[in-house]
Amino acid sequence: MNSQRKASFADSTAELVTVELALSSSPACGDTCVIAIDGRSASGKTTLATAVAARLEGAPIIHLEDLYGGWDGLSNGVLRAQVDALMPLSQGQTAKVPAYNWTTKAWGPETTLDAPPFLIVEGCGAGSVGLANWTSVLVWVEADDQSRKARAQQRPDWTDFAPRWDAWAAQEDEHIAQNKPADRADLVVTG
Repeated sequence: MNSQRKASFADSTAELVTVELALSSSPACGDTCVIAIDGRSASGKTTLATAVAARLEGAPIIHLEDLYGGWDGLSNGVLRAQVDALMPLSQGQTAKVPAYNWTTKAWGPETTLDAPPFLIVEGCGAGSVGLANWTSVLVWVEADDQSRKARAQQRPDWTDFAPRWDAWAAQEDEHIAQNKPADRADLVVTG
């Protein structure tokens, strides 16, 4: 891991520094350089992941929320990322990544993924110790609780999320306490 750097969304350095770190890192997942973008709900992980993917010529993104399998599934999502995506890719195999449909509450079709040069794993749990062996760059995205909740309230799924906000935050707390992703991150993004 590189010595920790800091960046901000406000001055647009976050995506540039993330890309710079990725380009200067060696692949840790077979031939793939995995960029893990972790943080609490509504901190800006998806925004950063999308911007970084565009700068890395459309690098694929695995959204952990597609792997959780429901509101109690943070740790299950991390395990699915490990077993279904990173382990096969690290062995030169095609990954078959499942996708949970939050509307139907059922698993949809898998997406196949051949080893790309860069892969972004985005979502709370992406900085788990269980994924560290395959991660080349770890980014922690943070924002204050009030800003995060205000952003979350703007999401189209807020009515479903609102009654689960505190229970989900407890899963985030557990992940952070066990894995300490902010402390282990190569880059901490604030904004």
